[in-house]
Amino acid sequence: MQDSRKGELLWKEWTGEGYDPFLDESVVFFTDEHVDLENELIRRALASALQRDGISISLGNGFQSIDSARISQGYAGEVDGDIDLTVCDEEGETREGDLVDEIYEITWVEVLR
Repeated sequence: MQDSRKGELLWKEWTGEGYDPFLDESVVFFTDEHVDLENELIRRALASALQRDGISISLGNGFQSIDSARISQGYAGEVDGDIDLTVCDEEGETREGDLVDEIYEITWVEVLR
């Protein structure tokens, strides 16, 4: 049976290009909006994703991980139709000088494994 909790698919593990983690041995999750991590629904969705992906052993542990996480906001998009996102500036330009197809606001959250 499919899990249909609100916010369940809000967070995904970052597999894109151009985001350099600040923390050693961290895992980076993202959502394609600039979100407020003080919002209970957003925090619960992230804690659930951390538990679902085996990063935390419980929702409570997931909330603790969020409390000590590094949170960043920026922009990313697809380059030439690539499904993995690449970090860009507000104008859509990547570090390599490529332009993304569409600019998305992104929130990254780094948590320790």
